Amino acid sequence: MANVTFPSNMSFQNEIDSRAVLRKTLRNARKSLSNDAYCYAQQAIAKQLRSIVSQDKKCNIAVYLENDGEVNLDAFITHCWTSLPNITFSLPVLHPVNKGHLLFLRYAPYTRLVTNKYNINEPELACSEVIPTPNIDIFLMPLVGFDKKGHRLGMGGGYYDRTLAFTQRVEVKPTLIGIAHDIQEVDTLPVAYWDIPLDVIVTPTRILKF
Repeated sequence: MANVTFPSNMSFQNEIDSRAVLRKTLRNARKSLSNDAYCYAQQAIAKQLRSIVSQDKKCNIAVYLENDGEVNLDAFITHCWTSLPNITFSLPVLHPVNKGHLLFLRYAPYTRLVTNKYNINEPELACSEVIPTPNIDIFLMPLVGFDKKGHRLGMGGGYYDRTLAFTQRVEVKPTLIGIAHDIQEVDTLPVAYWDIPLDVIVTPTRILKF
């Protein structure tokens, strides 16, 4: 992905403003979907993901819990818990020390969840349950918008970009998969130098690979 340089503070601010406007528009579109559309997306995404993950190879997958109209992954997670014992899951937790970063903790049916400052459920912090980020094979990531070049627009906090910056420096990389409704696609996203590109985008109707 090409880096973006800003010749002045004004250009930088304009870029930030354009991303904020687009983010608001796409979030509103996502939240305007009907309940039927949400249910369809959950089941269709689960089917798409089942076609991607290995049926026998051990794999640790970072998932997320739905918030703000994101595609719900519960159907896929439940299927793996009941039918694919080779798959283990982890969930993001706001890092208690390294601000702006994420930790990933093991996620199982018995995991106790608490609510973080964004009103999102996450596992209760326990050092014994931490999965080192380099040990995760696949990251399933929510997004606000995407384009056909694999660029991702998130909620604006930069948590995933900071946490996954290491993927640009290592040879063995995890697979980064963005999960979205089809209506979240745009022709071109404004790209910043800190943005981490995706390897795959999965929607209810398509699997886009880059």
